[in-house]
Amino acid sequence: MYGPATSPPGTVGDYIDDVPPGSVVVLDNGGREDVTVWGDILTEIAHRRGLAGTVIHGICRDVSLCLELGYPVFSRDHWMRTGKDRVQLVSTGTPVTAGDVRVCAGDLVRGDADGVISIPCKHEQRVLDMAEQIERAESRIRAAVRAGMRLDEARKQFHYHELQRRGK
Repeated sequence: MYGPATSPPGTVGDYIDDVPPGSVVVLDNGGREDVTVWGDILTEIAHRRGLAGTVIHGICRDVSLCLELGYPVFSRDHWMRTGKDRVQLVSTGTPVTAGDVRVCAGDLVRGDADGVISIPCKHEQRVLDMAEQIERAESRIRAAVRAGMRLDEARKQFHYHELQRRGK
């Protein structure tokens, strides 16, 4: 989690060497869009250390290196103004907010071209089981439609809408 810089100012990214390989770094910069908390040095180190990606409630910079390395970074936007001497790291390993979602250490965090999702670790298995059920139903629906069935009929036959209701 980040906060305003003090005097003397603290650091922005010196935590990176303590992040276990395969982890997703989730940074809460309060949604700020005027200063960044992630740039090319962090991208290079994270990529070299085998981190899975970075999610920022705020903005990043140096996007070209992320793209070159194929290192996934999800942020509100990108801009070139560094957070150095403007913001500083306040805490690590504590719950943070990314958008309107609380993210805790151990939560499952995944992102793709459509966005990012965080699943609390205590719900992980139930959510993954539901996602697999939905994927199976969608595959059956696509196959049925390819074979000539109407979409509404295929969805009804494979109980598609029931799979997405709360309480299931």
